[in-house]
Amino acid sequence: MNLFVGNLSYEVGDDDLREAFEAFGAVSSAKVLQDRETGRSRGFGFVEMANDDEARNAMENLNLQKLCGRAIQVNEARPREDRGGRGGGRGGGGGRRR
Repeated sequence: MNLFVGNLSYEVGDDDLREAFEAFGAVSSAKVLQDRETGRSRGFGFVEMANDDEARNAMENLNLQKLCGRAIQVNEARPREDRGGRGGGRGGGGGRRR
């Protein structure tokens, strides 16, 4: 089960996230997302746990609990939406040719 973790302190890293969730079971992956330009945390991340029961238990016990001074929000992650991308390409256009 994949979990969304929001309202993270900017000091929380991947290892901190993993450690918090490992108290409830095996963590397959833990990732805090970072801004591409600044490298700073975006304040949310994802934790994947192999066992759904352990993931639900972690979600129930960690939601609204403090991690590095902030009450985190833990929910089941929604599937990634298809944004209709056409595989790269160049944007823009709009100019007239004569």
